[in-house]
Amino acid sequence: MAGISTHVLDNYTGRPGAGMRIDFSARQPDGSWKLIKSLRTNADGRTDGPVLAAGDAAVGDYELAFHVADFYAPRGTAIGDPVFLDQVVPLRFSIFDVKQHYHVPLLCTPWSCSTYR
Repeated sequence: MAGISTHVLDNYTGRPGAGMRIDFSARQPDGSWKLIKSLRTNADGRTDGPVLAAGDAAVGDYELAFHVADFYAPRGTAIGDPVFLDQVVPLRFSIFDVKQHYHVPLLCTPWSCSTYR
């Protein structure tokens, strides 16, 4: 299985990051970023389908922008004013082999985040 997938884990509560908005963009030849689509995580903290299907994968630079502050604000979590993490946490990465699968998750709290492949 190739393409791109993601999931969100809310390390603050130890639960899946259900309902987080994620914007998926691709770098254009001129260096700008083009929004491809916006997704929202389901009850399991995953997107209902792939971020990028295997057949659409191309070598290049991509960004998953996770709306962390907007995720925590309606849950009554004291995130600070101003918030420690910006409204959007961008994860930029490159596809170098379209035959490989790229799973790019976000593990987060209002004050930290990490990822892995």
